[in-house]
Amino acid sequence: MDIMKKVFKDWILPIIAAIIIAFLINKFVFFNVTVPTGSMLPTINLKDKILVTRVHNKNNLKNGDVIVFHSDELGEDLIKRLIGLPNDEVDIKEDGSVYVNQKKVDESYVVYPGGKIGKFKVPQDSYFFMGDNRANSSDARYWNQPYIPTKDIMGKARIIISPFSRFGKLK
Repeated sequence: MDIMKKVFKDWILPIIAAIIIAFLINKFVFFNVTVPTGSMLPTINLKDKILVTRVHNKNNLKNGDVIVFHSDELGEDLIKRLIGLPNDEVDIKEDGSVYVNQKKVDESYVVYPGGKIGKFKVPQDSYFFMGDNRANSSDARYWNQPYIPTKDIMGKARIIISPFSRFGKLK
């Protein structure tokens, strides 16, 4: 019986503790995602693995952040650039330039402009997202429900962790 107590104490208990700790970290601190599309090129490549920190205070989100959120309309988790905060007016012009509340946004990260143009008024408690690869991004401009509710924001993308050749902080 002593050997069973020793095995439980030395092996089983630490393994259970490690599983619980890993679950809690994943649920409340950070998680990782694998990027399913090229909609964020060249910032994020197809199949990159990204470390994402959980967002607990949505007031800390700002235009230009790369965010992971759930789309009820598409039934999947997505990663896109935050363009419009609650109550913002977003205007996408013919030349690809983006204006938020009548101010032109510096989008040096957009290498492939294009796609649908239009004006969007972001409702209270919602956000507006677009991919960096505007010419090839199925983003809010094309969705039936272009605004993502606050409750569906999962986290902020921070670090590319794989492939190792691209390891580094997201810009």
